[in-house]
Amino acid sequence: QLQLVESGGGLVQPGGSLRLSCAASRSIGNIYAMSWYRQAPGKQRELVATIISGGLTNYADSVKGRFTISRDNAKNTMTLQMNSLKPEDTAVYYCNGRSVTRDYWGQGTQVTVSS
Repeated sequence: QLQLVESGGGLVQPGGSLRLSCAASRSIGNIYAMSWYRQAPGKQRELVATIISGGLTNYADSVKGRFTISRDNAKNTMTLQMNSLKPEDTAVYYCNGRSVTRDYWGQGTQVTVSS
């Protein structure tokens, strides 16, 4: 069983930065895709960024050029560096890991962008 725990959320002013981390309870070497999702109040959960085991990344158009996803298989962690944050980035951010057989989810961390 894989458990994922997010950290690093908080309140930040527009234009600011935050770094989210996702810590896994065991090796993520067999987790071919690690992703960040977010869900704003009243909206569906949306994919923010994905990184596969080979290092290829994919981003939602709304965050391209501002967010950077990375993973460290040796440390069983994934991060999301978020720069130039906007109020519309406000949401609960979830860590996701996808293996061949199932999806794993963290509990989420709140990111609020407000002045």
